[in-house]
Amino acid sequence: MEKDDREKEGKLTLVLALATLIAAFGSSFQYGYNVAAVNSPSELMQQFYNDTYQERNQESLDSFSLTLLWSVTVSMFPFGGFIGSLMVGPLVNKLGRKGALLFNNIFSIVPAILMGCSKTARSYELIIASRLMVGICAGLSSNVVPMYLGELAPKNLRGALGVVPQLFITIGILVAQLFGFRNVLANEEGWPILLGLTGVPAALQVLSLPFFPESPRYLLIQKKDVSATEKALQRLRGWKDVTLEIEEIRREDEAEKAAGIISVWKLFKMQSLRWQLISIIVLMAGQQLSGVNAIYYYADKIYLSAGVKSNDVQYVTAGTGAVNVFMTIVTVFVVELWGRRLLLLLGFATCLTACIVLTVALALQDTISWMPYVSIVCVIVYVIGHALGPSPIPALLITEIFLQSSRPAAFMIGGSVHWLSNFTVGLIFPFIQVGLGAYSFIIFAVICLLTTIYIFLVIPETKGRSFIEINQIFAKKNKVSDVYPEKEELKDLPPPVSP
Repeated sequence: MEKDDREKEGKLTLVLALATLIAAFGSSFQYGYNVAAVNSPSELMQQFYNDTYQERNQESLDSFSLTLLWSVTVSMFPFGGFIGSLMVGPLVNKLGRKGALLFNNIFSIVPAILMGCSKTARSYELIIASRLMVGICAGLSSNVVPMYLGELAPKNLRGALGVVPQLFITIGILVAQLFGFRNVLANEEGWPILLGLTGVPAALQVLSLPFFPESPRYLLIQKKDVSATEKALQRLRGWKDVTLEIEEIRREDEAEKAAGIISVWKLFKMQSLRWQLISIIVLMAGQQLSGVNAIYYYADKIYLSAGVKSNDVQYVTAGTGAVNVFMTIVTVFVVELWGRRLLLLLGFATCLTACIVLTVALALQDTISWMPYVSIVCVIVYVIGHALGPSPIPALLITEIFLQSSRPAAFMIGGSVHWLSNFTVGLIFPFIQVGLGAYSFIIFAVICLLTTIYIFLVIPETKGRSFIEINQIFAKKNKVSDVYPEKEELKDLPPPVSP
């Protein structure tokens, strides 16, 4: 009997592996692809904006208006992401996890077609509207994919599968950089295709995901469909007897009912979750305001000003993208070994150092001949640091430091902070860069420093601890005498009858 139980440790069945790949490739991959796709052809696209404006108004755009139009194009994506984050709750409850992912492809296939036609239609408004739509797509998928995979996965695989979406985001960035080579698609004829290709993974997902199971938890808890749940679990686990797991989901459901679901507003008011909430906001803002997108959106410019030949920039950028993918694979393996806190501290400290050295290097690059190489090294070191901790860990921590009842609200707050910070950087950084030049990375260095100090003082190690133990640590910080914050969550419910 014991042997039987041990064998029941969830294994990575073919159905589970394929569902993971299709969900991550169809959704998370596009998020990465669209972050980087406008980077390579930015000059061609700005030229197109200018030409189109000139055709219509017989005068050309002044440089401020062009910078503004371009900033709006870049930052419509994270603004869409913010809107997408707010749509997550209603969609996953109404359509299911799988249903939400399938519905989400509308926000990818439609803009892909519009962006592909934008040049023929002589309309940059199409591009700006499309960037908003692919943003909504990314905002939804960055929350729904981890949820779907987390609910499909057996307990022992939840951590590893949880980092897969982040891995596919980095692969998406790399692919956009490779397709963005001048002799591939970042040229006069090719850039609309480069932007339109984002529809391909979406189309593949629409064709293949319907054949895979919906989240068993959704089927049992929201749909109350026991036979469908049984079928889904049998396919995912590869064995017939799934009664134990169904019981477990039932028990979780009952525990959740007892705790009640906490709204965003209520989460802000609860003292017992005060430090958890502050931590998520600090980590998500730190992740985005530490300059990672500035480094990505403007990597090409950094390399150019660092003296790399304009034709070779693209290869250096793709090299950076490859380093990012590699480091995220490393993180998948070390996150259970080194723990979350160490990776966060190491990551932010690395980014801090890279920002300071980069500032010095950019300031001195005209006076010292080998400085440009230092700034390239800084960018690569920065990317390594960010891929170790700041990129993958904050979303993982939301799952770990909140109990089931407050998790959806925590994800919505975390997601909103993530996208709003991203939007702010995309919109403001081009103007900061014009104003401060080489010194713009000092701002990011300060943010990295403050985040590192916060993590050191507040964030506990969560590796290998149960949710209850993690809550005990925070209970002390929140000065709540009671270990279990559920008590506060239960205040609004009628008192239990049994003694």
